[in-house]
Amino acid sequence: MNPAKEKGYSVCGKCPGTTCFPRIAADEPLPPVAEAPTFCPMRRFPETIQKVQETYNQPDIREFARLASIQEAECYEATEDGMRTKFPRIEEIIQFSQKCNYTRIGVAFCLGLKEEMRMVSDILESKGLDVITVNCKVGGVPKESIGLAGKEKILGPDMMETMCNPIAQAAVLDAEGVDLAIMMGLCVGHDTLFLKTIQAPTTVLAVKDRVFGHNPLAACYLSKSPYYGRLRKKTERKGEGEKVTIPEKIIISA
Repeated sequence: MNPAKEKGYSVCGKCPGTTCFPRIAADEPLPPVAEAPTFCPMRRFPETIQKVQETYNQPDIREFARLASIQEAECYEATEDGMRTKFPRIEEIIQFSQKCNYTRIGVAFCLGLKEEMRMVSDILESKGLDVITVNCKVGGVPKESIGLAGKEKILGPDMMETMCNPIAQAAVLDAEGVDLAIMMGLCVGHDTLFLKTIQAPTTVLAVKDRVFGHNPLAACYLSKSPYYGRLRKKTERKGEGEKVTIPEKIIISA
């Protein structure tokens, strides 16, 4: 028995996807939702799905979604040998910016990717885009200000370390009036704070993985090998403690 069937929550990752993404002709009716597994979110939350769909009737959301779907389709081409992909992500971002008539692009990047940031800036600027960049150490605030002890710093207690400041990165990009914000290589957790704060439309160019050259899925692929098999080793869930929460949206007061 598929263990996902026993879950009391949505598990799209265990589903063949034949209900929401069937391979049928455009004029054929969709399969009935009742045929989907019990863990399908379309069965668990039909009212939620319907309510969300209604938001696409808002003109600005509808147009943004339409252009995004066109961008998606343009990245594939059918050939005699099958379907092929055409554009790397950086090129997709450029094309989508052009579709939306965006000219002012902001990038929140990790200082550890400074060389990559130079390359990205050169590429975006070569397409006529204005590129505003803000690194993660903006503000120059010592880590002690958020309660870190000396032993908890990367370089130890004797060295001054500037905290990563994703909230300031987001605030600066919003103050600069960017049309589109790009997140590039922020640490886990810092990226969460950035996304909670930023008001501008945002996409991701790269996520940080210090071990695999910022290609996190490499660890997933290698989890089937002896080298990273520990990732699949079953472990017990740690004891429940008090959860840390942050506001739904972090608003910077004027």
